Amino acid sequence: QVQLVESGGGLVQAGGSLRLSCAASGRTVSTYGMGWFRQAPGKEREFLAAITWSGGRSYYADYVKGRFTISRDNAKNTVYLQMNSLRPEDTAVYYCAADRFHRVGASPGEYDYWGQGTQVTVSS
Repeated sequence: QVQLVESGGGLVQAGGSLRLSCAASGRTVSTYGMGWFRQAPGKEREFLAAITWSGGRSYYADYVKGRFTISRDNAKNTVYLQMNSLRPEDTAVYYCAADRFHRVGASPGEYDYWGQGTQVTVSS
């Protein structure tokens, strides 16, 4: 089993930055694809970014491309999401997820393990 714990959320003004972390435990996720998603109240969970096991390739949703950066440190069993130029519409609960079959997709159904989420609130 893999346990994922997100941290780094909080309240930030529009235009500001946050760096989210996702620490894995239970087993190494160094061979897993990893992704970040978010869910705002009343909306479906949406894909943000994914990264291959080596960190060599990353993929982004169009609405965060150029503002968000996913990265990973396999030695620390941790994945990060650097978020810049934040907007009020980025307000949501942010989740990291692990894909043991390394599909590195945009669908939540392709991920096997999820964290509990961290709240990000962007004020205008």
